[in-house]
Amino acid sequence: MAFSFEQGPIRPPSEARSLLIRVTRNCPWNKCAFCHSYRHTKFALRSVEDIKRDIQTASQIADEVRALSWKAGEGGHVNERVANAVWQENGRYDDSFRSITAWLYYGGESVFLQDADSLILKTKELVEILSSLKERFPAVKRITSYCRSKTAARKSIEEFRLLRDAGLSRIHIGMESGYDPLLQFIRKGSTAAEHIEGGRRIVEAGISLSEYVIPGLGGTKWSKEHAEETARVINQINPQYVRLRSLHVVRDTDLYEMMQKGELTPLGDEAVVCEIRRFIECLEGVETTLVSDHILNLLEELEGKLPADKEKMLSLIDRYFALSLRDRIIFRLGRRKGFYRRLDDLDDRQTYMSLQRIVEEYASQEPEQLDKDLRRLMHSYI
Repeated sequence: MAFSFEQGPIRPPSEARSLLIRVTRNCPWNKCAFCHSYRHTKFALRSVEDIKRDIQTASQIADEVRALSWKAGEGGHVNERVANAVWQENGRYDDSFRSITAWLYYGGESVFLQDADSLILKTKELVEILSSLKERFPAVKRITSYCRSKTAARKSIEEFRLLRDAGLSRIHIGMESGYDPLLQFIRKGSTAAEHIEGGRRIVEAGISLSEYVIPGLGGTKWSKEHAEETARVINQINPQYVRLRSLHVVRDTDLYEMMQKGELTPLGDEAVVCEIRRFIECLEGVETTLVSDHILNLLEELEGKLPADKEKMLSLIDRYFALSLRDRIIFRLGRRKGFYRRLDDLDDRQTYMSLQRIVEEYASQEPEQLDKDLRRLMHSYI
């Protein structure tokens, strides 16, 4: 099509069906040792005029997609037939057109503001952007954004309330850890106190808060402290969600170089699960939903709302460790290959036997190679 709008490189997995509107470019901090998303890029603020122009363009594209639906006899509804017609026309429609089509197909009710710290914009400007979104897309029910804890700690509760009233409904924060020595080690640029202050302001303003934690981030050196101190910080914030993202160190990051120098000794799969267990044990006095919605997490089904589901989640971890060593290895392999999502998946005998043969081959030829290949499989999901 003749018009398009700018979109950034990433968004949270839970925003997979959201319209992406780029408010800032890249990350204003961009020094976290574990992150490669914005490496070798420069941060830039986009003007309100440019952003509103993108919103207008997205609205025009949405009108074009609905017009296609009417032409196809679907009454303006963007169903599977309309979506397929757009996606199968190679070269005719650009990425902006296809992304709007997919968004409308999935309901067209959520928007995510990119990139890494959109709330660094002045509150007045953000309110103007949110108002433009609501005006152009009145059916939108949820608008979300990333934010750094340091940025959140600098905004007042009243500012967050203004943003809430303008339509901002959820903020995603990469806490990573609540242990100050570890935060300093990974060069997070935020302290535990800033995590608490920023998080509390968001919660008090009535905006849904999703905090991201990285199990395994402290390696063998700080596993216990990482689990316990992160839980302490979460206890003081009481966010609506905590999302687990188990550590997998990737090349082209400072953390990879630190690992190569012996400054970080990563935990294995099962040690990470033990760390998560300790983290859950230490969560007290919160009404937080724990989510494990990522392939890097060994136990994806480890999910529940505290305090009611605490024992259920701890029991799931205990159930995993009650499996035989062979079954735990088979589950790890099945999980990393994408076959398994729940422990009950082990009951699929055909898949189980297939994985068992692979494990036996490794055992008879190169036992140590299995762990290396499992790490390689994890890397493919980054």
